[in-house]
Parts: sequence; structure tokens; C-alpha cells
Amino acid sequence: MALKAFIVGTSGPELTSEERTFLSETRPCGLILFSRNCVTPDQLRRLVADFRDAVAEAGVFVLIDQEGGRVQRLRRPHWREAPPARAFGKLYEQDAERGLEAIRLVARLTAQELSQVSINVNCAPVLDLPAPGAHGIIGDRAFHTDPHCVAQLGRAAAEGYLEGGVLPVVKHIPGHGRATADSHLSLPRIDAPASELEQSDYLPFSALNDMPLAMTAHVLIPELDPERSASVSPVIMDQVIRGMIGFEGLVMCDDLSMGALEGSIAERAEAVISAGCDVVLHCNGILEEMRAVADVVPEFEGKHGARFEAAIGRIKTPAPFDEEKASAFSDEVAALA
Repeated sequence: MALKAFIVGTSGPELTSEERTFLSETRPCGLILFSRNCVTPDQLRRLVADFRDAVAEAGVFVLIDQEGGRVQRLRRPHWREAPPARAFGKLYEQDAERGLEAIRLVARLTAQELSQVSINVNCAPVLDLPAPGAHGIIGDRAFHTDPHCVAQLGRAAAEGYLEGGVLPVVKHIPGHGRATADSHLSLPRIDAPASELEQSDYLPFSALNDMPLAMTAHVLIPELDPERSASVSPVIMDQVIRGMIGFEGLVMCDDLSMGALEGSIAERAEAVISAGCDVVLHCNGILEEMRAVADVVPEFEGKHGARFEAAIGRIKTPAPFDEEKASAFSDEVAALA
């Protein structure tokens, strides 16, 4: 049986016997980790090893959200806490070259810390552009409000992760920055004209359309699709994400259990796959929901399987870097947060 096109979150720091059986029988292509899963480095390495043993495959995704600032699952006392993206944007305003060097090196340092606990995918960088009046869910998770600045900082971050043997996930494609609601709770609406979005919000994603992985935004863009959010819209997937933006890598949806989506968990999973996403992401660790997802998602094959293999193939042996300089940059940027 091939790997199936879904990523799961498990309930705690160890696999339960039921989870182990489920993983063995369904073989998801990845595991996403949250604070509930991360207690100590040794414990986390065991959990990841147990996941790989259960699915009987070493070449799988092990993901985490370690953006820095408000969104980082690994925290003190066992892990360093990184500054938010916006602080790098502030340094970039002062000295663009120094800002780009800082984000690349700090991303490389983050990649080292993730690799040490067997994590090979970081759900970062955030390429969204905050807009006046938008909900604060993005806020300082974004590098800047200028798309060209975001593109440069985003690429430097992504390259830092890749140099450290960790795959970046550009998010939230095609853009969440204008959203006036938190998609964890309800469906945000973006009423800007498509021509305006093409000239601003889409630009950072176009600039990084060669990256291996992207995560969709649960946002409604009525001018493009008046009924379906981006994650479940074949129109937005085909015309915008694959078309205007030109993203060629593997696309996963944002968390299936978020309040922005409607229908049962199985219906949501089916809609995501039907829209053209390669992978379904389900995060809350509720086994009953995980079973419902597993029942409706396909095994990897064709172009979806090829994108998965291409992404896995971009994980490389970490390159050397100046760890002391990276740590100093992290402290310097944290002071700007």
C-alpha cells in the first residue's frame, strides 16, 4: 500500500496503541507536531521514530510550525525562542543586506534545531501582506507590508531552511493578509479586486514559486469564486495558484478542522482533494476524525505522487554555517520585536 495524501496530528507525547494501529493501516504521508507533542528532545525523537516505524516509511514529512514570535511549538527550557518575522522586516528597513543575512542565518539555526529532533519540514515562511483594518491573526507573523521586501526576506528564510536540511512551506497561498477574520474561527472574506491582488498579495508567492511546499489560505475571494474558500476552490487552485502564481510544488491545505470550512470532516477532505490540493492537513489529533479523513483521501499516484517525491528529494545534508553569528543575529533582531 502506497502512502496516502494526508498529514495527521497525534494526541500527545507518545503514540497510543490505537494511533499506532491506525497509522500502520492507513499510512499517512506526514505527521504535524504541536506543543502537546513536544516535551523534551529525547521524547520528541522517540515520537517521530515511532511514527516512521508505524507507517513503515522513512521518507515522510514531519512538520512543525516554528515561525518565531507568537507561533512556535518548541519553547524554553529545551529550545531557543526565535523573534517574529516582522522584526526582520524592521532590520531590513535599516539595512537591507543585513536584514537578509540575519533571516537566512536564523532560519538556518532553526533548521539545525529541528533536524536535531528529526523534524524535516517547517511551516514557514509566512508570505502574507497585512493590510489596514485586517484581523490581527497575521500581524507580526508577516515580514512587511511591501511585497518586494516580503519576497526577498521570504526567499532568504526559505534558503536558510533548505541549507539546514529542512523543507520550507510558503503560506498562506494565495494570501491571508487582508482577511478581516480569523480563519480558525470563521471564513474570512477578501473583497479586493483580483487585479489588485495580482499586483500585491500574489507577488511574494510568485517570487517563491519554485519552493517544494505551500499551504493554502482558508479565505473567500468572491470575485474569483463567490462560494468556495481558496482551499476548496478548483478555480483558485487552477487559475491563481497554479496559473498566475505559477506554483509547481506540492500544495497542502491549511488545517481541515478550522472554523472557516463547512461540512463534515470527510466532506471537507473530499472538497480539498477535488479542488486540486495534493495533500489534506488534519491537525487536532482526534482519532475518529482522522479515520474519516483516511477513508476518503487517495493513495499517492500520478502528478500528486511526483510532487511528493520531488519535495522529499529536496531534503539534503545540512550545509555548514556560522552558528555563533546566527545566535547573535537572533538576539539582535529580538530586540526589535
